[in-house]
Amino acid sequence: MEALSLDITDEIKNLNQKLTTAFNQGDTAGVASLYTKTAQLLPAGSDTVVGREAIGQFWQNALNGGIKGMTLDTVEVEELEQTAIELGLYTLTGEAGQPLDQGKYMAVWKKENGAWKMQKDIWNSNQPT
Repeated sequence: MEALSLDITDEIKNLNQKLTTAFNQGDTAGVASLYTKTAQLLPAGSDTVVGREAIGQFWQNALNGGIKGMTLDTVEVEELEQTAIELGLYTLTGEAGQPLDQGKYMAVWKKENGAWKMQKDIWNSNQPT
């Protein structure tokens, strides 16, 4: 009998835990490894960031800019064959753990070589502009 796979929401939550742990330890290569080779980040106030290497550099720049911690809270995940769409909430913190930004995000996950990887990542701050 085949073993049951994890529920998609649990899988995505586990991957987000890996992502935040890597980021919080300053391991931006580990963060980038959770994205597909052709992934796209769509940060506010910036051009689209394309590809794993550029995404790793984006997160390194975020660390260098004073963001030292990240938490992700999955609100819902919808699975559509080889794609999953995640909605969630994020918090970014500074050196002393003070909140720097909070908001919401949407991530599109795709299967790459049998493993879920982030393909598209967009977020919006709850802070007034």
